[in-house]
Amino acid sequence: MKSMMLKGLIMVSAFAFMSCDESTIAAPGPETGMNPESSAALGPESSAAVDLESSTSVNPQSSTGVGPESSTIAAPESSETVNPASSETVPPASSETVTPASSSSEVANPQSSSSETVVSSSSEEVKPAGIFLTEGTDEDKNYLEVEYIRNTADNGGGVLCYPKQLSNDKKHGVILWGPGGGSSPNDYEGIIRRLASHGFVVVATSESPDGTNRGIPALNWLSKKNETQGDVLFGKLDMTKVGASGHSMGGLQSEKMLINDDRVITAVLNNSGAFNHAELANVSTSKTAAIVYGEGGMERPNAEGDYNNNNVKAPACLLKMTGGQGNECYNGECGWGHGSGPWGGMAATVAWMRWHLGGEDWRKKDFVGTSGKYIDGAINGQPGKWKGQCKNF
Repeated sequence: MKSMMLKGLIMVSAFAFMSCDESTIAAPGPETGMNPESSAALGPESSAAVDLESSTSVNPQSSTGVGPESSTIAAPESSETVNPASSETVPPASSETVTPASSSSEVANPQSSSSETVVSSSSEEVKPAGIFLTEGTDEDKNYLEVEYIRNTADNGGGVLCYPKQLSNDKKHGVILWGPGGGSSPNDYEGIIRRLASHGFVVVATSESPDGTNRGIPALNWLSKKNETQGDVLFGKLDMTKVGASGHSMGGLQSEKMLINDDRVITAVLNNSGAFNHAELANVSTSKTAAIVYGEGGMERPNAEGDYNNNNVKAPACLLKMTGGQGNECYNGECGWGHGSGPWGGMAATVAWMRWHLGGEDWRKKDFVGTSGKYIDGAINGQPGKWKGQCKNF
């Protein structure tokens, strides 16, 4: 019964988005199939890539896999630290330092790649990137301890997350995150923390309207912090290395930011794609984009249509998650659904940002070609495989 009610909610929301003034680029619909009072505030992940365990487990392959909202709201600009191994929220007044758990039983070494040459998992030498990145390069792990601040950003409803130990000799790349329609940025705490733990400064908008109305003010707010003496982020950000990402409606926000904001140079759309199948064609050839989607997700026709438009000239990739065990279906193909990208597939977003913002060009082989991690590789810790394709590289 719950599944039928959720499906109904999704369909009603999808029709609601399509009836908007700019219906040609509306998102597939709201993604919150979760109980907002759940204590699982940190977002579900794979069994081998769990950042923040909670007492409630969500299947990211189903239509409900969009992450429950936090049941605890901290004061604005609070630097609360959440214990990744618990479903409880540590009081904001606590000064404890909590190390986010990695996706394995190992504790990752939070060192900078700026200090020495690193060797990747494929034993290739990795040259230090222009921005700060962790020495560890595994996109399925958390590395650095982070500050996660709720109820902040330009309108007091967003999230700011950054490494607790900011670099003294290199600037940090920036990622703008957009939540899905009807959801909170805190529903995506897992992927936000993962990105920040790799060295990025992440600002998440309170919501993702159709366009740039929330994204531009959020980046302006972050840019001002970078220019304000005495601010913790003063002089720490490289505002020429900005990426955008998001889920469903948030994916459309990231696409619009890539098109309309010169600061944004790359984007990853998770379970998203324009209804008119024509927005990716508006991306500059000097920028890059990727779309992550589920085989059975309702976003599939828009993801594939946006990418397959013959007028797309920018370097772009289409990354399909296959072999899932969910019950969402499209054209008889069932499995990974509308909630797949930000949870089971979050590693793709992390790897993409390290490549396109961090200059780890050795990652190109994971995405571009005939055989690679995100071309035909296994989805780490999850059932199924990636099926990826790229063009214009």
